[in-house]
Amino acid sequence: MKVIIVGATHAGTIAATEILKIHPETEVTIYERNNNFSFLSCGISLYLDGQVNRLEDMFYSSPEELRDMGAKVEDNHDVLSIDAVNHEVQVANMITGKIFKDTYDKLVMATGSTPVVPPIFGIDNAKVLLCKNYQQAQEIYQASEKYHRIAIVGAGYSGTEFAEALAKTGHEIQMFQNGDQILDNYVGKKMSDGIVDMLAQHGVQIFLNHRVTGFNGDSDGNLELETAHGNYSADAAIVTSGFVANSDLLHGQVEVEKHGSLLVNGHMQTTNPDIFAAGDCSMVRFNPTGGPAYTPLASSAVRQAVLVAHNLFHENYPYMGTQATSAIKLFGYSIATTGLTLEHALKRKINAAQVVYEGIWRPEYMPTTDALTIMMVYNRDTRRVLGAQLISKHEIAQSANAISIAIQNNNTIDDLSLVDMLFQPNFDNPFNYINIAAQLAVDQERQANNDSPRFTALGNQQGL
Repeated sequence: MKVIIVGATHAGTIAATEILKIHPETEVTIYERNNNFSFLSCGISLYLDGQVNRLEDMFYSSPEELRDMGAKVEDNHDVLSIDAVNHEVQVANMITGKIFKDTYDKLVMATGSTPVVPPIFGIDNAKVLLCKNYQQAQEIYQASEKYHRIAIVGAGYSGTEFAEALAKTGHEIQMFQNGDQILDNYVGKKMSDGIVDMLAQHGVQIFLNHRVTGFNGDSDGNLELETAHGNYSADAAIVTSGFVANSDLLHGQVEVEKHGSLLVNGHMQTTNPDIFAAGDCSMVRFNPTGGPAYTPLASSAVRQAVLVAHNLFHENYPYMGTQATSAIKLFGYSIATTGLTLEHALKRKINAAQVVYEGIWRPEYMPTTDALTIMMVYNRDTRRVLGAQLISKHEIAQSANAISIAIQNNNTIDDLSLVDMLFQPNFDNPFNYINIAAQLAVDQERQANNDSPRFTALGNQQGL
């Protein structure tokens, strides 16, 4: 079988290595427009604050490594067009300028995503930087070495991580966000407010409900950011306004979802059965809602890529979907999220509610412990767990993984309230904090006269 992979992203790299591992006889060709592969953009902020010494360490594969495995790797080659009917791709050698065609039996789209470039006047100013690939990471680092006052436009994960990293290295940081909260795809308004306060305590100026509408240079050579609330001055700006799927090559040939990402079935096939897609160019099935969503995360990309590698050969590996579980570290606090926030659940017309557990993660009699907050979201009609957000100085990221499994398995607050978890004073209380948060939800529904049928039946059987 001849397989062409378009893009050496996380998904493209993992798909290639998995194909060659399980079916080494496969003729695999990778076309990549850059000359560097598998860059972990999530490590940019770690490099900025000195936790990672070499940006080059953020690569986990290379063209040479893939060639050694048996792949034909064509870096600096741009795929110009795809003819899905005739199974052809048109490719340009970006070094020589030569344009040629290649054919495939199966095509894997791993073209990833591109930073959203908002229609802002002056965004092409040399002092306005984007953040996604290795070259852009180098530019951001060079700017941080040269400039002191840096503006960040957009307060998602990348923007918030950059704000922390640059504040820790002594920079003066201003962060601008269109809406009334930060990290709005990951945490609710209440937790966002707490994180805003944390950032402010470390010198980050945050301007909520401030849409940047233009960039200009003033007479002193500074960069000026225009907003409806006035102009702000900085030495440079980093724009982190999210990402958009690189799916243009197949528009009009396969179906796309509303955000422009490629629609795939449960085996990662597009609506053309000979074309598969994985990673940021494709949609995911978001388990809390059961519908398609655009969630560009490396964790989803690598899992989808493994499935593609097997399903190319009809090995029937079904896609389990995602809860978009993720985490961030800010000034010593772990912040982890999974599934839906209350705000996003209500926007989807789900009869959702939330409980907030504020306590400590292990007994007070232990030498040390830390405060812990969990916000758990559930469906009042089905009692299914829909999401959670956790924050503590204690390492609670793995607890988000546990709740993620509960969401994927359609567990209820009743299940989670009594699910078996270890007790040992070094690690937690007799009831783990996840149990306790779910018990708060059960109590909240009981007080609303919405008892669980399971618990009511059990109580009747025992004469309670």
